[in-house]
Amino acid sequence: GGTSGKAPQLPPIPLFLADGTPNHKNVASYAVHHAQPVHVPDAYDAKGFDFSGTKSFDARSGYRTRSLFTVPLIDGENTVIGVLQLLNAQDPHTGQVVPFSAEDREIVVALATQAGLALDNKLLVEAQKELLESFIKLIASAIDSKSPYTGGHCERVPVLTEMLMQAVCASEVGPFADFKLSHDEWYELRIAAWLHDCGKVTTPVHVMDKATKLETIFDRMGAIRHRFEILERDLRIASLEARLRGETSDQSDLERGLAELRDELAFLEKANVGGEFLPPDAQERIRRIGARTFVEGGESRPLLDENELENLTISRGTLTDDERLIINGHMVETIRMLEALPFPKHLQRVPEYAGGHHEKMDGHGYPKGVYAGDMSVPARAMAIADVFEALTAADRPYKSAKRLSEAMKIMGFMKRDNHLDPALFDLFVTSGTYRRYAAQFLDPSLLDSVDEAALLAITPKPFDLPPEDLRNIRRGRLLAEYEERFPASLRGLATASHPPRKPS
Repeated sequence: GGTSGKAPQLPPIPLFLADGTPNHKNVASYAVHHAQPVHVPDAYDAKGFDFSGTKSFDARSGYRTRSLFTVPLIDGENTVIGVLQLLNAQDPHTGQVVPFSAEDREIVVALATQAGLALDNKLLVEAQKELLESFIKLIASAIDSKSPYTGGHCERVPVLTEMLMQAVCASEVGPFADFKLSHDEWYELRIAAWLHDCGKVTTPVHVMDKATKLETIFDRMGAIRHRFEILERDLRIASLEARLRGETSDQSDLERGLAELRDELAFLEKANVGGEFLPPDAQERIRRIGARTFVEGGESRPLLDENELENLTISRGTLTDDERLIINGHMVETIRMLEALPFPKHLQRVPEYAGGHHEKMDGHGYPKGVYAGDMSVPARAMAIADVFEALTAADRPYKSAKRLSEAMKIMGFMKRDNHLDPALFDLFVTSGTYRRYAAQFLDPSLLDSVDEAALLAITPKPFDLPPEDLRNIRRGRLLAEYEERFPASLRGLATASHPPRKPS
């Protein structure tokens, strides 16, 4: 034990015996129960205490315990929180082991008083730290619990972020050879990683979990199916009425009409699922179908209203532009919430770390539209972790989990398009970080071969860094867009970023 770095091998001293009575046989426990110092001139000649353990230790180690002075450590509330025990006082002139003098005991008691208060302060700080971490993890857990489709995201991103940053700090060559994080900076990063999506507490569940284009609180495709049933019913009624009037009614015309309606419904159902790309001709067909009319409550209505048309003609995914802005707004809320907290000096970069994982190297990310040079390395690492976790997650309503090779291929495209930091992504590959994470969290069926050489060979597209004034104009427009949607959410968002840690 002690400063050796090795765990102590001594057995614990029980404060209470097996029958629940206080243990007065050991000096340390006696000092605790009586809250007073105990001086033993010679352990081998002491009455009333059990020194069998001490003698056994002496026999094994060759040590000879004689004098002991045991002092309880008392906190500010007069509670014993520890015991200080000194062994074998020495005569300053002869070096012989002697009992502790009255003067020595007074000095030790005075020091123990200060030690008790210092220990109390240390325990209070540790308790506050534990409370903060527990509260942060509670928030992350609540966010994951809010949606059954993102359970675990707030837990997995911190793990992957830390794995990648460990690879960064272990680098001995390349752009990160001189990059290191101190103990406080590691703690700061962990706190930021756990809080990186805290703004999602404000995101509506029906937007966050939108699995189909027409889903809000429920999938409105059911209402559209009902309208098609009305059209089919009216088509059959019109055919029968024509026959009753003696007018010619070709049964094949009815069947063609019904087949056309069923084909259009199937097309809308497929479009409602969403996907990588909905071509313009498909969007135009949706508008033509939407222009049909049906009669409900004696009133003629278009088959699809404006909102349904807007949703069904979404070209990628399931979100409209307004809904995507709401989703993106979780970063605005994250930064707003974190910048409102009085973080101590060693945690001041938490908002920047947590608020940068949707920014891009070329300034086209959100919510601040900052460029690579304004982003810290931990923030860029968290962006990679967030993307990889999202691609490989099996709990999203709008997509299935990507195979490892597919996820890395997509991230290769993001490297090319200046979405992800190219140097960090290359380290993500060469260090094997992605594989270690995948082995721990991905289903074995998703683990396939990855062409790492092809990923490393990708060269980011060149882009011109606009002058500072143009960057500020673009950033102002971006912030204005969020201000319009979230007018109370941008206090402090326009403040300057913390200076980036090298390399930039």
